[in-house]
Amino acid sequence: MLKKPFFLPVVCLSLLLIPLIGMQFYAAIQWTLFDFALMGLLLIALGLSIRWVIIKTIPIQRKRAFIVLLLMAFLIVCAALAVGVFGTPFAGS
Repeated sequence: MLKKPFFLPVVCLSLLLIPLIGMQFYAAIQWTLFDFALMGLLLIALGLSIRWVIIKTIPIQRKRAFIVLLLMAFLIVCAALAVGVFGTPFAGS
């Protein structure tokens, strides 16, 4: 299945290259070091939790359901942090 233990978290962290490259071309993208650190922690947690679900869950339907739930939770947290969808005090706007 997954031979390398940290393959999925490394793939998730490589997603941080998207805003890093975008900052070079667009003035609208303004991430600080804190933004990269926070998103890095969220992506590592997502990658490790998906890997844990893949290893520990037996039926394929449960794996898919848990992974979809993890991705939905991740996207909700990202939306709340990025634009303040829910009006939380820790939102970016």
